[in-house]
Amino acid sequence: MWCRIAGMPRKRRSYHHGDLRRALLREAARTIREEGVSGVTLRDVGRRLGVSRTALYRHFADKSALFAAIARDGFQTFTGDLRHAWQAAGGGRKGLSAMGAAYVRFAVDNPAHYRIMFGGFKHLSGSDAALQGDAAASFQVLLDAIASMQSAALIRDDDRVALGRFIWATVHGIAMLAIDGQLGPGPAVSEALTTFALERLMTGISKN
Repeated sequence: MWCRIAGMPRKRRSYHHGDLRRALLREAARTIREEGVSGVTLRDVGRRLGVSRTALYRHFADKSALFAAIARDGFQTFTGDLRHAWQAAGGGRKGLSAMGAAYVRFAVDNPAHYRIMFGGFKHLSGSDAALQGDAAASFQVLLDAIASMQSAALIRDDDRVALGRFIWATVHGIAMLAIDGQLGPGPAVSEALTTFALERLMTGISKN
């Protein structure tokens, strides 16, 4: 059910001719996961793959461009995951709960991408319209779900953006605790906390 994104590390670091861009994204994501964001330099990523500077800069002008590409790949997959979770659960309260679980699961499965997508988004997105669009598309999935639930009289007719940010803040906090190891090993605690938090959240925003 969960698709793999371009930056996800694999056991082999080799790449086929014409697929250098994806190989660079994979290697950068691996470095972020193991050494943190500050440990990534465009030159080192290229060196590990045996890539010339000319070939390297043909794909990414600088580290910010590399990070923006990682973030875009992440948001595109993230959007698909959220939409699939909502639809597979049949929408409504179950759909919202499924989206929350999908949100946290994405962060746990793809911590390097998640940190770039949300930790450095303001810096990266300033002049990148495509990245802004991909990020907005992810949030729009939540706004559409809220609109659907309001139309069905399941939740209050509060401002949709405010509701969306409230829900986002809740699951984002759980996601960050999970990927920072604050909830312990394994996904069980973060999944249970997500379910608990969304149940309590629904108590507060339900119309009846």
